[in-house]
Parts: sequence; structure tokens; C-alpha cells
Amino acid sequence: SSLLLCNSRIRKKKMAIQKTHKGKTKPRSPTLILTVSIVAITLLYIASTLFSPNGFSFATSITSTNAVFSKNRRQHNGPHKYIYWGNRIDCPGKHCDTCAGLGHQESSLRCALEEAMFLQRTFVMPSRMCINPIHNNKGILHSSSNSISEETEERWADSSCAMASLYDLDLISDTVPVILDNSEMWHHVLATSMKLGSRGVAHVEGVSRTDLKEKSSYSNILLINRTASPLSWFAECKDRKNHSSILLPYSFLPSMAAEKLRYAAEEIKKLLGDYDAMHVRRGDVLKTRKDRFGVERSLHPHLDRDTHAEFILCRIAKWVPPGRTLFIASNERTPGYFSPLAVRYKLAYSSNYSSILDPLIENNYELFMVERLILMGAKTFIKTMKEDDNDRSLSDDPKKNTKKWEIPVYTRDSEEC
Repeated sequence: SSLLLCNSRIRKKKMAIQKTHKGKTKPRSPTLILTVSIVAITLLYIASTLFSPNGFSFATSITSTNAVFSKNRRQHNGPHKYIYWGNRIDCPGKHCDTCAGLGHQESSLRCALEEAMFLQRTFVMPSRMCINPIHNNKGILHSSSNSISEETEERWADSSCAMASLYDLDLISDTVPVILDNSEMWHHVLATSMKLGSRGVAHVEGVSRTDLKEKSSYSNILLINRTASPLSWFAECKDRKNHSSILLPYSFLPSMAAEKLRYAAEEIKKLLGDYDAMHVRRGDVLKTRKDRFGVERSLHPHLDRDTHAEFILCRIAKWVPPGRTLFIASNERTPGYFSPLAVRYKLAYSSNYSSILDPLIENNYELFMVERLILMGAKTFIKTMKEDDNDRSLSDDPKKNTKKWEIPVYTRDSEEC
């Protein structure tokens, strides 16, 4: 009889959801989507547990949840509560129709991880990362050749990749516990939250981290659902200039690269030996637009000039002595673009190590993560634009978008070189 009563209630819920959908033509809200997901997954669990003769309590629910969690290779102490931001970085939010590059997505992901860390909750991480096609179909591994093969373009044309192919989730969990949103554990959390009723899920928007942590109406809830925010995830970390509020450094996610990527970087570093390195970003950041008088303007007016080979030679002379091995990571695809630097340095690129990278790398996000590890291991590392006061950089233009369009400058400021 309990099973018949259960099936009757489930049919009523389905009819209620169908009626709601018939009366609306606009897209479903993130809260409704999550609710429907919870109902669907609960069908797998509810028939055998919801009307148990022993009753049901929040404590037994947490114990059951922890039992599933303990199946993971790394275990974490204490009862687990969860926070969910969405099934894709910045979506729900600003970037659902498209996605930003790896760096911007990492800013959002780091923000979400920081909140989970502050609230002492397990972060439900999207199982896949969207790949921006602008950053994925350039065949940088083979940029030394004059043409890019169709096979390379097709192989790197995927619109997303598994999060586990980029990051070592167990390594991240040593600092911030994470589970994937396609895992058995996440399905179990959704089912458990449905059983708990009002104590299962809190749908929040515009609530401060402090309130989420200290107010019992949120702190005692199993699952915090953050999908109601229409903003990019990183917008929730507005106080980034206050360094005391930053729980995770910029270097956190780059250092959490997947094991295969760390292996590739270590093998290349062994071959490089004692080396220096620089990251030269060109491409998309050099875009210009015309003002109402037809004059070209740029957000980084000196960057095109500062990243030309002759200007680079002048700029880095005080940091990198002649004869040194210089590893260059860049999105510049012009063949031989950095060749003038060879008069002073022994140049190295990712394309020199294709025997190591080709069997492992499946997209440019993975390649860039390997390159970042190589850059971080250099004796002297030179960035494209300065992020901190102590950074060595090719250009003095600020990295942060000032939204100030200026006339590009191509002449040298002084006659130092």
C-alpha cells in the first residue's frame, strides 16, 4: 500500500509539472530545472526508503550520504553539506549561449571554490568545461609549419571537455572537497534533499556568504542552490582587491592540473634543463575598432608594439642574459614570428615536444595548462602584461580591461636599444 501511495503522489507531481509547462512558453527557470532533476532522480530511491517503518531523519540522511561519499579515493571528515552553482561555468548566468576562455572560466571556478571553502561545504563541480572555439581551433602544437592540417582542426573542434581531463579533482579536494555533477554521489544528494523537504534545498540569490554561513535558515540546509544568479560566477567575488578576502591564489587551479598534464610538463622541463620563459599573448587582445571619426583605437594601445620581436629583445635584455634557453608560449600563429630572438637566445616552443604532447593533448586548454606549468618552472618568467607590481612583463599596459579605447602606439618611447 505504501508503494501505491508513493506512485500516486509521483503521478500528481508529474501532472502539476506538466500543467505548469503548458501555461508558459518562456525558458524554464534554473530553480525549476533543478527541482525537476531532483524529482526525476528521487524516483530511483524514493519507493524503497521514503516510507520506511523506522521513519526518516536529517541525521540518518547525512549518514547515508557520507557512506556514498566514502567510496571516493579521498575521504573527508565530518558531515557533508553541498553547494551547487550550475551545470556549466557561468551558466546559468551570463554565458549560456557561449563561453569565455580558460582564464575567465577559471576566475569563475575559483570564486565558486572559495565560497565552498568559506562555507565549509562540498562544491558540486560541472563535469565538463565549455571550450571557446576561438581558443581551440588554432593548432598551436603545429604552429611552426606553414599550414594546419584538417585532421588537427577537426580533432580540436570539440565544444567541451571533461573537467577531469583538465584538473586533478582528488588534488583539489585536499583543499576544497568537490564532487562532479554526473556522479553517483550527486544523484544521491539530490534524492536526499527531496526527502528532507524544506531542510533539503535552499535556492538563494543576492545572499551574502556571511549570511549563508551564520544564519541557521541556510547553514542547516543540505544543499545550497546558487543557480538563480544572472551574473557570471566571478561577479560574486567582487572584493578581489581586498587580498584578505581571497582564499585561493591565482596559481591554485594552474597547479591542480590533471596528472597526465603534470607528467607532460615535467618531461619537457627535464629536456629544457635550466631555462627562462615568457608568455606572449597577442591574437584576440589586439583587436581594434574605429571611433566616429574613423580612427582605429585599442584597449591595449602599446601591446601590439611591445610584443614585436625587436621590442621584446630590448625589453628582456635586462632580465635574460644572452645564450639562455628561452621557452615561448604564445597564441601568435605567424610562422617564424619570434625568429629574430634567436640571435641572442636558444628558442623553444611546445611544437618542439610534439612527441610528448601529441599522444596526450586533445584541445588547446590542455596545451595551455601544460605550458603554464612550464612557465611556472622557469628561472625567470616574463608575462605579457603586469598583474602585480613585482611582475616582469613585456608591456606596461594594464591587464585588466579599463574600457578605455586609445589610439595604438607603434613607436619606441625612448632610444634605450
